[in-house]
Amino acid sequence: KLLTFCLDRETGAVVWRREVERGRADRLRKPNSPASPSPVTDGRNVYVFFQDFGLLSYGPDGAERWRVPLGPFNSFYGMGASPILVGDLVVQPCDQDTNSFLLAVESRTGRVRWRTERPYVISGYSTPVVVRPAGGEAQIVVPESFQLSAYSARDGRRVWWVRGLACEMKSIASLGDGVLYINGWGFPENQPGRQIQVPPFAEALPRLDSNHDGVIAKDEVADAKMKSYFEAFDLDRNGSLDEKEWNLYRAMMSAENGLLAIRLGGTGDMTAASVLWRYQKPVPQVPSTLLYRGVLYMVNDAGILFAFDPATGEVLRQGRLSGAVDKYFASPVAADGHLFLVSQGGNVSVVRAGADWETLAVNDLDDEVYATPAIAGGRIFIRTRSALYCFGPATVATTK
Repeated sequence: KLLTFCLDRETGAVVWRREVERGRADRLRKPNSPASPSPVTDGRNVYVFFQDFGLLSYGPDGAERWRVPLGPFNSFYGMGASPILVGDLVVQPCDQDTNSFLLAVESRTGRVRWRTERPYVISGYSTPVVVRPAGGEAQIVVPESFQLSAYSARDGRRVWWVRGLACEMKSIASLGDGVLYINGWGFPENQPGRQIQVPPFAEALPRLDSNHDGVIAKDEVADAKMKSYFEAFDLDRNGSLDEKEWNLYRAMMSAENGLLAIRLGGTGDMTAASVLWRYQKPVPQVPSTLLYRGVLYMVNDAGILFAFDPATGEVLRQGRLSGAVDKYFASPVAADGHLFLVSQGGNVSVVRAGADWETLAVNDLDDEVYATPAIAGGRIFIRTRSALYCFGPATVATTK
């Protein structure tokens, strides 16, 4: 089932529940799920995306306003990016191993305003952010495989890009004063100094293509590491690699993981001019960074919290989250001078923010958590695998 719920923020009571038919089951790999993309709201209407259906909008009473069927999709893990609102548009990135595109529909009617084909993009899971250059039009900035691209919100035209990102992007960019921070992780072999040198297709084919059919099949590969990754390069899932897919394999094995600071703006390829600094020790697979009160925070897959100087990339402090050393999928959030971090195992750390951050408390929800908490109206909402929790002072006034 594909379900959208509206809950009363004060009581948690279900105000309405809507189901849309699931006419297919596109490829999914855990921990992704059909409901990984988050809804977005303009304060009145809500907009949702399901990979096994497409885009829908509901009004405040749960009445369906419009629907835009999309797919089927061909993503390695399944679709993960959420829709965003840009003016009067709902924008949805559809990054997949074949036929990637960026879609903008009118928030009032669902009518397609523009659709930008992106044949240079493979599976990705990052939700875009919106930037508004001084005196210019809004731009949609999307972390993509191997690069970051900015598209015009008016017509979907690609305006500028920066190369050098990881081969598979999952995190969301943090925005500062004219600077963007983005982290990405593809494979362990993408750590500096561990890259695998893959020969060109013309050199590999005569050596590996034992049946001489012009492609390289999985059973023709002897290398155990390549066999384990083979499906990630086999974009059309036909069990063999042609020259295009082999070149992707070469690119993915030579890419680099890392956290980058990128100056916003420009035209065309801005790589040489816009990368301000790069941090390349292990970064997380999924969680995004958090820029809060002049400090950039990042939690990695070992439960180590980093505080960076956003201007230079200098590590101001790093340390394990005592009592919550675990893998993290949820990104850190902040309010009232505190950071909140939730581990996969459901440990919620409350951390005093600052370059010399300090863990103040750890609370165990005894359930798995993959979703980033939401903060609104003086309360924090945390979704576990089996429940939605609301924490905060009982006296806080809220609305639905």
